[in-house]
Amino acid sequence: MCALPMIEPTKLRDALAAMPVMAILRGLTRETAGEVGCGLYSAGVRFMEVPLNGDGALSALKELCACVPDDVLVGAGTVLDEGQIDQVAQAGEQVIVSPHFAPNLVARTKALGLISVPGVFTPSEAFAALKAGADGLKLFPADGLSPVVLKAWRSVMSLEDVLILPTGGVSSQNAAAWWAAGASGFGVGSGVFQPDLRGEDIEAHAGRFTRAVGGLTR
Repeated sequence: MCALPMIEPTKLRDALAAMPVMAILRGLTRETAGEVGCGLYSAGVRFMEVPLNGDGALSALKELCACVPDDVLVGAGTVLDEGQIDQVAQAGEQVIVSPHFAPNLVARTKALGLISVPGVFTPSEAFAALKAGADGLKLFPADGLSPVVLKAWRSVMSLEDVLILPTGGVSSQNAAAWWAAGASGFGVGSGVFQPDLRGEDIEAHAGRFTRAVGGLTR
């Protein structure tokens, strides 16, 4: 395998600082990737993730990466094995997001110079993921927990600077509570992206969520 360029982990922090949203583009196709990327960008999104468990996901991911501006962080989600990480790296993507924590996946991601965001559900998993080299944590499934849990994590663990993204069940109605508890951003699917939308409707739909969270401050 040829040497691949290192992606600075600070790009993740920068993308979330611009807009605290990881847009999960389940159902994205190669044909719609450019239009969707532009629409989400116009709505303020700077971190986009395409789950690999959909038909044609890798080709859609490649097209998305080619179409969006350089300040957009593009990654693959639902990554389950090292072979997928290799494919994503060769395609020129930047982030590996998984629904779970596996030490070998974090190690392979970092060895290839990519940003690692594994899924965690317990403090033990969170500590183990960070020790393995994770750059951020996907709190998943967030709808199985609550903002109270995240607040407790922040209060008893040395995680002040760790990027934590509740994912699953986050909406414009509960995002503020997650934010107040210490969320760094939100993994959001249908709340920002629906594969049947076209044209201006893409930006309009995503904009309803980004307007709700874009002004959150601590």
